[in-house]
Amino acid sequence: ALQFKMFRNISRIASTRTITQLQSGSILRNFASTPELHELGSVDHGFTNDRIDKVAEPERRAFTYLLLSGVRFAYASTARIAVVKFVSSMSASADVLALASAEFDLGEIPVGNTITVKWRGKPIFVRHRTASEISTEEAVPMGHLRDQEADDERYHKPEWLVVLGICTHLGCVPLGNAGDFNGWFCPCHGSHYDTSGRIRKGPAPLNLEIPPYKFIEDKKILIG
Repeated sequence: ALQFKMFRNISRIASTRTITQLQSGSILRNFASTPELHELGSVDHGFTNDRIDKVAEPERRAFTYLLLSGVRFAYASTARIAVVKFVSSMSASADVLALASAEFDLGEIPVGNTITVKWRGKPIFVRHRTASEISTEEAVPMGHLRDQEADDERYHKPEWLVVLGICTHLGCVPLGNAGDFNGWFCPCHGSHYDTSGRIRKGPAPLNLEIPPYKFIEDKKILIG
């Protein structure tokens, strides 16, 4: 019985060593061996078959570059066209540009009179000033003016005064040849302007505005 127990123990020890040696050898083989391509999951070898050989197939690489360049050029051209169309849509149309400026003949305005014309829906006062009015306005001291501006800064020709016919107080339309200074008078709140369109009395803070204009002939102006 004692011999049988010793034999059984020796058999167990031998079996354990054999299993350990087999496992160690398998692990070492796994670390030592290099995995094959099919062991990495590329069963159809698609990567090997479809890759481009840059040395053996230079024409395929050139075609790829050409295709990518063409697509990028198409995108850039489309973006440029879109930007040009957007900017063009913001530009004024021909009819709007036509209304932006207007010509007026001054030859029929008697000396000392004022006419009212319309530009961009706003009244424009055009006054044919007398020599007396010109000399009077040139002699006004700057200290007497609320919005200090010399007479010669408000015209292109001294006998012609062109101003925007809107009171600078609350936007009313003043009356011509009226007021304490024989220029314009706003009856709404009592603002008085002289024959240079400068505020002289009343609540208005500024002189009558001078619109953009120029003489295109001796007695013809272009406003706008």
